[in-house]
Amino acid sequence: MDADLACYLGLDVGGTKIAGGLVMFPSAEVIERRKIPASPERGGAAVLEDTLTLAAELEAEARAQRQKIRGVGLGVCELVDISGRIASANSFDWRNLPVLGRLETVGPAVIEADVRAAALAEARFGAGSPFSQFLFITVGTGISCCLVQEGRPFLGARGLTGTMASSPLPALDGDDVGTSPPTLEEIASGPALVTRYNRRASARLASASEVMTAAGRGDGIARDVLRFGATALGAQLGLLISSLDPAAVVIGGGLGTSGGEYWMRLVQATRAHIYSDLQRNLPILPAGLGPDAGWIGAAVAAWNKAVV
Repeated sequence: MDADLACYLGLDVGGTKIAGGLVMFPSAEVIERRKIPASPERGGAAVLEDTLTLAAELEAEARAQRQKIRGVGLGVCELVDISGRIASANSFDWRNLPVLGRLETVGPAVIEADVRAAALAEARFGAGSPFSQFLFITVGTGISCCLVQEGRPFLGARGLTGTMASSPLPALDGDDVGTSPPTLEEIASGPALVTRYNRRASARLASASEVMTAAGRGDGIARDVLRFGATALGAQLGLLISSLDPAAVVIGGGLGTSGGEYWMRLVQATRAHIYSDLQRNLPILPAGLGPDAGWIGAAVAAWNKAVV
């Protein structure tokens, strides 16, 4: 292996899985990748221990390949403020745990919001690389967004960017939604599709991929659930495109890169909800790095910190 290459470890901790791997820079060659369930219902401490175990396993693999880890990047499905501090506890609570200190037993570490990490990877090595400015969207267990300018994710004033689908939606046409109005995530994310399908079909599907398979077989309820979720998300994307005027949109996440009817409906709905015809035909692309974008982007963040 080229002696000029440096090995970095990336981790992506989400609401469903913990993914990680080893990547060589500046070539971005992946030499190892692994994933395990996250199971956040066990609590933040348990998720952290599993994350550290995965990091230790990847460190051992690096040694086996005669590589020294130069840095560790961690992407989390929580808000991360401008100083790199975890600032929310939506999926699991790491706010008062020594996450950074524990990771630094492996190597110099950096923490980033998962959506910004994935956007960084796509800007440097993925579908966003041809564009000086683009909008990145991730659709999976959750839904988030990140504006990228000149290869850098936009941080905002506090670093608390990206929560495009977590606020309650207003009631429309006089509908009474009670005391708990739905969020866009509760309509268009992977778990939302499963919940809506199971409720309507009296079924027990376990994943969005099963809903998509059912839709592919012609299941009318599955197709309707996909259409409804994709249309709701497309309306929000159309608003963001009309507001931010990006050169392109890159869509990642497990559901966002799944293709099929969900992708077709999402692209159609997005274009239909863009205000100006001058923007309507902008490129809408699947993430080039697929499901690896999050952990690769976390590793890119560690690499960037090391070379600055």
